[in-house]
Amino acid sequence: MPEYANSRADALLPDPPMGAGQPLCGDVDIRIAADGRWYHEGSPIGRHELVCLFASVLKRDAAGDYWLETPSEKARITVEDAPFLAVEMFRAGAGREQVLSFRTNVDEVVSLDAEHPLRLAEEPMSGSAAPYIEVRPGLEARLTRAVYYHLVGLAVFEPDQASGDDGDGDGDGKVPFGVWSDGHFFVLGRLDPEDAELPPA
Repeated sequence: MPEYANSRADALLPDPPMGAGQPLCGDVDIRIAADGRWYHEGSPIGRHELVCLFASVLKRDAAGDYWLETPSEKARITVEDAPFLAVEMFRAGAGREQVLSFRTNVDEVVSLDAEHPLRLAEEPMSGSAAPYIEVRPGLEARLTRAVYYHLVGLAVFEPDQASGDDGDGDGDGKVPFGVWSDGHFFVLGRLDPEDAELPPA
């Protein structure tokens, strides 16, 4: 990756074709690996400030493609999983009044709330939970294992949240457990009543 005296993101993308508007630069050989590392032409981008600069202009379109987009240029990149990692969690308050916030590997801080919900997917190989939080529209951060364990450590059982904020209650009689943040309950899983031993919030 060349060094540029001008740190503007549009100076780091390939030269666009001539013409007005926001020309497409096509695909560029930039990849965000599943572990959150950024690569250019197969080599790691070692400068954290440069990664943060790229991340600040990252967008995702309706088709699921990821783009580095500036007022003058637009280039598509490859993202293996989520573009960001949630590497640290903060807690303000307690119980139903608490607010949980996460710092990403590109130093963005986002609070878990209705606009930045939690999503649980299933690891295709292990079948274990893969947790994500929405950072910006269409852009998620995957919680690292340590952060997820920290989150689970705050989980409570809430029998009166049978559907939870995720609205996927299935009437199977299981008790949802999850975390409160910004007045919303985010379900992490469900257990049989006899296994629900955590105290309520």
